[in-house]
Amino acid sequence: MEQQRKEATERLLSRQGHHNLVYNEENDGVGVEDEGLVAVSNFTSILGLSTLTAACITFGFGCAIGYSWPTQSSIMEDLGLSVAEFSLFGSILSIGSLIGAAISGKITDLFGRKPTMWILNLFYIGGWLAIAFTKAPWLLNLGRLSLGFTNGISNYLASIYVAEITTKNVRGRFTIIVQFLTGWGVSFMFVVGSFVHWRTLALLATIPGLLQLLLLFFIPESPQWLAKFGREKELEAALLCLRGDKADISHEATEIKDYVESLKSFSSEGILDIFQKKYVRQLLTVAGVLVLMNLGGINALTYYSGAIFVSAGVSSMVGLITLAATQTVIGILGATLIDKLGRRPLLLVSSAGLCFSSFLTGVSFFLKDFNWWDQGSPILAFIGLLMYMGSYALGGVLPLLLLSELFPINVKGSAGSICNLWEISLVGLSHTTSTS
Repeated sequence: MEQQRKEATERLLSRQGHHNLVYNEENDGVGVEDEGLVAVSNFTSILGLSTLTAACITFGFGCAIGYSWPTQSSIMEDLGLSVAEFSLFGSILSIGSLIGAAISGKITDLFGRKPTMWILNLFYIGGWLAIAFTKAPWLLNLGRLSLGFTNGISNYLASIYVAEITTKNVRGRFTIIVQFLTGWGVSFMFVVGSFVHWRTLALLATIPGLLQLLLLFFIPESPQWLAKFGREKELEAALLCLRGDKADISHEATEIKDYVESLKSFSSEGILDIFQKKYVRQLLTVAGVLVLMNLGGINALTYYSGAIFVSAGVSSMVGLITLAATQTVIGILGATLIDKLGRRPLLLVSSAGLCFSSFLTGVSFFLKDFNWWDQGSPILAFIGLLMYMGSYALGGVLPLLLLSELFPINVKGSAGSICNLWEISLVGLSHTTSTS
């Protein structure tokens, strides 16, 4: 094995033109004569661009979720829609999401992470353009359905891609930073939608997709996906791109290839393989956390956040900006702690915060129903909402991060489809309930 590593390293260095680098057996790596080791970098410009590309996906996800709330009255007036027709427009996002979620894992495995992003961009930009230029309700709904399909896949794709391109000691912080941009997308729709026409807002929502189209020319494919299909040269090139041209990627490349080959030797990739006894615990853990988090009513609180702010005596604009700032601060805090403390402690803290904030919000409405402490109950609801959103920003991304880490790549697609379908189903249920 050591000889293979040495030969692989020397071949890579020679191909990249680094003739001054030598293999150092004592230090188990690559060295520069009289200059020391060349270390693998946890952050490079290409890794930053790749993460930004995934962030465009999650920001667009939030834009699609938050679009219907500030535009309801103007769309109904311009297109002559009834309440029932607009309710269909709002709810059809969930139908598209269910379709996308059902095939999310398999389609990303079949085409690859990067090609799937190209495909999703067609649906994403096309959906917003259909909404922006529609003159008939059917085209409005078709655009919304297209956005839902994009959301169903991107919810899984962004986390998986970031988890597979980062090193294990920074994987958590990169993933959590990308995911809390969903909240930014929702807040962007709420705030900007209060000032611009609904057609203009739809055109503004295409910006993340257009930016992603540009960035896709510069980012690599997932190394793990390349290894799965035996594309070793592309795997090595992708790792060099992500870790730095002079980095010693031989050990990481060998680990990935050995890991994928070992899986091929004793396991297949059918959808039913995920239900084998050895995967039951992981499946129940990830699916269970997703179910419980989404049953807490995240969509309902998001949808009625403006009304809660107004009832607390705070303008919806100030409240939404405060909410976005809270999510950002908590998200950054979580990003700094997740790789130091681990996933489980943050998940426990997040769950405790969700529980306590839900209790506060419930108490505030209980007091309001009985006309007790009329001045204080709205403030309790305001505090409860901020705590809930902050707690969700801290732990909401963890189930998908666990999915990428707990399941081997040969069943990750099947696990992703099942868990993502569970999550989208519950999100759709809460969204439909909150808008009805």
